[in-house]
Amino acid sequence: MWAKLVLDDACDLITRGISPKYLETGGIRVLNQKCIRNHSIDYGLARRHDISKKGIKEERYIQKGDVLINSTGHGTLGRVAQVRHAPDEPTTVDSHVTIVRPKPELFYLDYFGYAAIFIEDAIKDAGQGTSGQTELSKTKLKEEFFVNFPSGFDEQQRIVAKLDAAFAEIDVAIEAAVTKETEVQKLKASLLSSSFSGAAVMCKKAKLGDLFKIGSSKRVLKAEWKDSGVPFYRGREITTLSKTGNVNNDLFISEEHFSELKSKHGVPQEGDLLVTAIGTIGNTYIVREQDRFYFKDASVLWLQKISSVDIRFVDYWFKSSSFFEQLEVGNGATVDTLSISKLNVMDFPLPPLSEQQRIVAKLDAIFNELVDSNEAIEQSKTNYQALKSAILTQELQSEAE
Repeated sequence: MWAKLVLDDACDLITRGISPKYLETGGIRVLNQKCIRNHSIDYGLARRHDISKKGIKEERYIQKGDVLINSTGHGTLGRVAQVRHAPDEPTTVDSHVTIVRPKPELFYLDYFGYAAIFIEDAIKDAGQGTSGQTELSKTKLKEEFFVNFPSGFDEQQRIVAKLDAAFAEIDVAIEAAVTKETEVQKLKASLLSSSFSGAAVMCKKAKLGDLFKIGSSKRVLKAEWKDSGVPFYRGREITTLSKTGNVNNDLFISEEHFSELKSKHGVPQEGDLLVTAIGTIGNTYIVREQDRFYFKDASVLWLQKISSVDIRFVDYWFKSSSFFEQLEVGNGATVDTLSISKLNVMDFPLPPLSEQQRIVAKLDAIFNELVDSNEAIEQSKTNYQALKSAILTQELQSEAE
């Protein structure tokens, strides 16, 4: 006999976490959204809360069986993980994470974790908000999501044992794919390092500011963002463009505003290079002929050629250790914001143009093969996740129907 209950009736507690008063050491461990990924909890990414400044209700300490659900943000909202084992120290979550505590009289606790994973995609689709903000309300979570479960604990335990075994086997295959992916990334880094440390590229250097006019866009006020018009890219969109060549955009400026900016200050043209400068630094995108967009001020730097240099050579250099080593500020630390002044004075290897083109052709040929390899690895990971979903659906949905 199977039952179906709304989460509010299936749980003893559904609550957001605390707004922490952070400190470096001591205090209480606090999990954040970064800690919840791939249906597991990474306690190593947790931070510490100063309990002397703000107390914590006993119910907000997580315990074995609790399900944690990321409840804000693009790409993070809806991610689910269960506390399979009692924490080794008192632990809570921050206000961006919801604690969902099942009723122990209804559930073999590990079964409830799988039931939560089963509705994860629906939770991800349920965010509310606009202009890049998403939010999953506690009320919505309580009243609009259901869990299916057999009434007998023996059957719940049987399902958990079957899913544990199947998922463990799939996770081994996924881990092998991740290892291959890491090896490919290491190979790419090694190739780039060797390409920019040879005698040909070391014979002559120039300051990057001597080769490019380096600047950023003119500020676009948030009030000037539109729902349609000319795409307006932030650092995150440039990062996506750098990796895929395409991006789904939800911010725009008006055609009139774009024309005004183009007339007064110019806009990116074919062959210009854009570089992310805040947060994740150094992601690059070479502007194409068909591109028509504007971008957000200091989060992206704009390089326009004023000297003879192969832009693809420059693009590869930004991906190499040669660039990242110049970001270091001491003791191995790196800057978290790339400024125009910093970029202007960076040393850039400048072999003859023909040598630049030879290096680019060599890297293109090798990297195209590595891209194919990465795509195959990504597809295998996708297939493994799809297999997990299919097994989960077979056990939790078909039985309930």
